Amino acid sequence: MTAEPHDLPVAIAGPAEAVAGAEQAVDEAQPGAVAFTEVDDRAAAVDAIEAREVYGAIVLGPEPEVLTSSAASLPVSQLLGGVAAQLEEGVNAQAAAAASAAGSPVAPPHIDVVVTDVVPLADTDPRGAGLSAALFPLVLGGMLGGIAISIAVIGAMRRLAAVAIYSAVGGLALAAILGPWFGGLQGDFWLNAGAIALALAAIAAPITGFVALIGRAGIALGPVVMLLFANPISGAAMPMEFLPEPWGAVGQWFPPGAAATLVRELSYFPAADTTFPWLVLAAWAVGGALLSVLGHFRTAGGAEPDAEAAEAV
Repeated sequence: MTAEPHDLPVAIAGPAEAVAGAEQAVDEAQPGAVAFTEVDDRAAAVDAIEAREVYGAIVLGPEPEVLTSSAASLPVSQLLGGVAAQLEEGVNAQAAAAASAAGSPVAPPHIDVVVTDVVPLADTDPRGAGLSAALFPLVLGGMLGGIAISIAVIGAMRRLAAVAIYSAVGGLALAAILGPWFGGLQGDFWLNAGAIALALAAIAAPITGFVALIGRAGIALGPVVMLLFANPISGAAMPMEFLPEPWGAVGQWFPPGAAATLVRELSYFPAADTTFPWLVLAAWAVGGALLSVLGHFRTAGGAEPDAEAAEAV
């Protein structure tokens, strides 16, 4: 997949004429990369960034400023830094042209465009590598847990209980490793642990559910759906706006994408609305559990898949 930015939500505030000129200049320099949202002032722009409604903002006026958020996306933060340089060049060229037209013998003072990182990455993870890398053990752990439980545990309902225990223990362990140990996760430990536990369950439960329903062939669900399909479009390594449409948005409906979004927002954006990723993960976990229940009753307690699993073990 190509990684080209498109329709990145960015706030903009300032006089109407200046806003129109800035939007046109950015669109000429980066065609289709930015989708501007007009806000009232700098405070409103900061609120939108902290709620993760936009990646950054351009504030125009006597003291122009570009607001970024490296915690939301380091590549987008760097892109907005380039926009700030272009904006500074443009406003100084306009000031010089205005002074020349007025016949002023004195050159106008240089106008600096300040770049402010509103929500920066933590000192323990200054490049965001830990946060991005956190998704892989989460996806792999959910897959391996679901596969191992499907093979080692006999009985659909016993597997369902094993998934619940595995997810709870795994959530606590991964939150401790990725948070206090590696410094990749910020925010409340228990919220992070709960999110990771639900993500593990959302990946493992469908695997054990399909094994209960269709037998050992259901084990293939994890690698095919979660690793080969959902993981590349999860938006963990790059913003979903960098992916070809509509795959960035589609990825948020699968556990890897929802988990990546939820963990990032719990770490850095407490003001963000996390309802959607919580619901996506819960839906996958509950859906997997329902498949186990259906498989349990369909095979009178899971006799067919259990016999196959027992023989294999």
